[in-house]
Amino acid sequence: MSDAGTSGDVRQNGRNDEVGEEVRLRLFRSQFLIRKAEQRAYDLFLQNLVKGTSHLSIGQEAVAAGFAVAMRPGDLSFCTYRGHAHTLARGVPVEKVLGELMQRDNGLMRGKGGSMHLTSVEHGVMGSYAIVGAHLPIACGAAWRAQYRGEGDVSVCFFGDGTTNIGAFHEALNLAAVWKLPVVFVCENNLYMEYTPIRTVTAVPQPAADRARAYGLDRIVIDGNDADDVYLTARNAIARARAGDGPALIECLTYRHSGHSRADPAKYRPPGELEDWLKRDPIPLYRARLLGFDISEATLATIEAEVMREVEEATEACKAAPMPPADILATDVYADGGWAWRN
Repeated sequence: MSDAGTSGDVRQNGRNDEVGEEVRLRLFRSQFLIRKAEQRAYDLFLQNLVKGTSHLSIGQEAVAAGFAVAMRPGDLSFCTYRGHAHTLARGVPVEKVLGELMQRDNGLMRGKGGSMHLTSVEHGVMGSYAIVGAHLPIACGAAWRAQYRGEGDVSVCFFGDGTTNIGAFHEALNLAAVWKLPVVFVCENNLYMEYTPIRTVTAVPQPAADRARAYGLDRIVIDGNDADDVYLTARNAIARARAGDGPALIECLTYRHSGHSRADPAKYRPPGELEDWLKRDPIPLYRARLLGFDISEATLATIEAEVMREVEEATEACKAAPMPPADILATDVYADGGWAWRN
C-alpha cells in the first residue's frame, strides 16, 4: 500500500523483531485506551454531561498510537478538532480529557477549552485547531524554532483529507521543504471531508501523497489501521527530520466509524462501506496479531482491565468535580495570563 511505508509483519522466530514486544504492548494499550475513553465520552454526551459538539476518532486509533509511541518526550503534536486521540496518546490522563469535555474544574484547561481545543504543553500537545488547516503553518513555525536553536525536537502535524485542498497545506509544505524543517505532516484520510467524499472534489486519487512530489518529498501512503505500519513509518520519518533531512508527508488510510460529529448520522455513506471497514477495525486486528506473536491472552486481558479501571475512575472523578469558578473567565486571554489589551 505504500511507496515508502514499512510492513508490520516482519516475522522471525514467532516475533516481529523490528517492533518488539514492549513497543507492541504500548501500541495496544494506547489504541485500547483511546477507544474506551472516546466511547465513554459519547456515553456522557447521551447523559447530557458533555455540552456542544465533539468529533470522535473511533476507528482511527492506530494513527494516533503509532505516531505517539514513535515520538520522544519534547516532540510536539499539532492536532485538528478531532484531537482527543492524539492528546490521550501523548500521555494526558483520561480524567483531564473527560473533565475538559464536561466543563469541569479538573479538566485540562479547567473547562475553558472544551472538546476542540485540547492543549497540554507538558505533554507536547500544542493545541487542537478548529480552523481547518490553520495549524500547518504554526507547526512550521515550531519546527523553525527547533532548527534555529538546535533544540532537536520534531513537530508532527495531523490533519484530515479535506485540509489538502486548503491553501495553508500547500504553503506549509513548500516552506517546510525549502527550509528543510524538522516537521512531519500526517494526513488522516478517512475518505470524507465532513460530509463530502474527498474523491469527488480532488483531482488526484491520494489527496496528500499524490501532491508530495511537487514539493520534492517522497510519496508515502500507508495503512492507517495497522499500528505497526504507522509506527515504523513514523519512526523513520521522525528520525530523518531530527537528523536534518527535512520534512515528510505521510498519508494514512483510515475510517471513522461514526459521523463527522455527534450531530451527523452519516447517511451519506454507501451501503456496505461501514461494514467493510469494521472488518479492518485496528484494535481487534492488532489484538489478534499480538496473540499470533505468542503474547498471552492473560497479558492482554490485564491491560484491558487496567484501562477500563482508569476510564471508570476518571469518569467518577469528573462527575464529582465542580464547575470552574467564574473568576477564571478572563484569565489567560493573552500570553501574560491576563485579559488587558497591551499596546
